[in-house]
Amino acid sequence: MATIENQQEKISQFHQLHHSGKLLVLPNIWDPLGATLLESLGYPAVATASAAVAWSNGYNDGEKIPFDFLLNILRRIVSSVNVPVTADIESGYAENDEQLKQNIGQLIETGVVGINIEDSDKKTNALLPTEIQCKKIELIKQVAEQTKGAMFVNARTDVYTRGNLYATPEAKLEETINRGLAYRAAGADCFFPLAMRDKDEIIKTVKQVQMPVNIIAIPGIPDLEALQEIGVARVSLGPGFLKIAIRAMKNLAARLQSLDGLADITNNEITSEFMKTLLNKE
Repeated sequence: MATIENQQEKISQFHQLHHSGKLLVLPNIWDPLGATLLESLGYPAVATASAAVAWSNGYNDGEKIPFDFLLNILRRIVSSVNVPVTADIESGYAENDEQLKQNIGQLIETGVVGINIEDSDKKTNALLPTEIQCKKIELIKQVAEQTKGAMFVNARTDVYTRGNLYATPEAKLEETINRGLAYRAAGADCFFPLAMRDKDEIIKTVKQVQMPVNIIAIPGIPDLEALQEIGVARVSLGPGFLKIAIRAMKNLAARLQSLDGLADITNNEITSEFMKTLLNKE
């Protein structure tokens, strides 16, 4: 179990990574092996993706994976690395404030230093009112202060995916920025406008919300160098790494059915010894 001092140090490190002036790229993982791989390559932090964690364990995304099961996975990931770990917890797996308090307390006990929290309702798929999401953010920060002292909150807005009331690009951008400002005032540490891809919209958001901004890697976004020049603090891959892994397995499996592809297995530079090295760092 993480000590208070150790967790506070990791939270501080994670916070600094968002204010260093260098783009923080987080290829989201779903298990301890992926976490140790990224740490071995020099990544200063690791993040989970809710879809990747759910799919790799046989569940649909959307808080379908049991929360206790998720907590166990997070404990194993945190214990496998020395770098800070941040977790995607969707909308919090909570029906009410009391349940959210309990869930945040349990998440803190896993040793994670940060979370993604969404502003959409899992039952209706609609955006939550801004004031309700702000209260959730404030509650999360309060629980963290009463226990480990802090929790890095990456406040995700789903305006671009759930904001059907905002019919024009201008309306979507205005609502996104307004939510970013409100979430910052409520205590959020980073703002995550899911599915924002237009360069000019990203520039306006970074300038106006005046807090670290997280962009997800989807078709149409500027390249990583451009995002760094814009001032984006963080780029997530979501379930992108899992999709790449499944693509490789799918393509090779199809070739093997035609008695082709054996050399890809026998000549693979990722050996059993390499895998053991990742899991036995000591």
